[in-house]
Amino acid sequence: MVTAGVFLIIRCSILFECAPSVLSLIVAVGAATAFMAATSGLLQNDLKKVIAYSTCSQLGYMIFVCGLSGYTFSLFHLSTHAFFKALLFLSAGAVIHAVASEQDMRKFGALARVLPYTYAAFFVGSIALMGVPFLSGFYSKDLILEAAGGSAGTVSSFAYALGLVSAFFTSFYSFRLLFLAFYGQSRTARLPLEHTHELSRRMAIALFVLALGSVFLGILGRDLFVGPGVDFWSGSIFVGPALALSQLSGEFMSTTMKLIPLVSAVVATLLVFETYDVQLNRRTRSKTIPVNLPLYHFLLHK
Repeated sequence: MVTAGVFLIIRCSILFECAPSVLSLIVAVGAATAFMAATSGLLQNDLKKVIAYSTCSQLGYMIFVCGLSGYTFSLFHLSTHAFFKALLFLSAGAVIHAVASEQDMRKFGALARVLPYTYAAFFVGSIALMGVPFLSGFYSKDLILEAAGGSAGTVSSFAYALGLVSAFFTSFYSFRLLFLAFYGQSRTARLPLEHTHELSRRMAIALFVLALGSVFLGILGRDLFVGPGVDFWSGSIFVGPALALSQLSGEFMSTTMKLIPLVSAVVATLLVFETYDVQLNRRTRSKTIPVNLPLYHFLLHK
């Protein structure tokens, strides 16, 4: 249901390649979607809503790179994203089950001590989503940003700018989720906390398999799925010769530009520490978040 649109665009690549103006529209809509959904997830307090908006944002990445004729990049990110997002959703389910169906992250805290295995799975999924180097998200998402940054044209520059900002927001809400749910002092009611328990063995095995994919699929699949001369798709994805050459432009970007997503992830993580460190020892956070109130309410209400 979620990924059918991306997959259909990829399979209909031969039609889209004949309509350059439609490709430009796809780039603009996809980039705007990535940005809009990332802003919506920034300040959500429902654990599953944060992950759901994150999924919408990542789909925006996949869509806009299709508009840049990077169909293989899109499918590669679709594959890696499937692993770490499934890992996050199942880990979220484990957390919610452990705390008596509570989903408000403001009522969590310190769960890393009582749910260490679930925390480890959540941590792996989150840093893969953030694009930490050598994890799956790093290889697939950075390819998309490089394709946008290396392409000429106003629309691709627009997509690259929104993609970078969305990457910053992704890192912020991913680490904010970890911070509120697993670190600091416990804000969980006593009764649910007393009955908190770790995953069953069967569920733990499932999370372990997804964690392996979240870590290794990027490095194992990059040369298999994408790049010049790859025959993995056996002609099922069509890209025109001129556009195929333009895809290579990202390979020749400067190292500084390639490091921008990583730097933004680090800055976003530090910003989470700066913003939420004080309130972790308090029951309320309204007096401790140093943000402009109109902007805070605008983001909170999406």
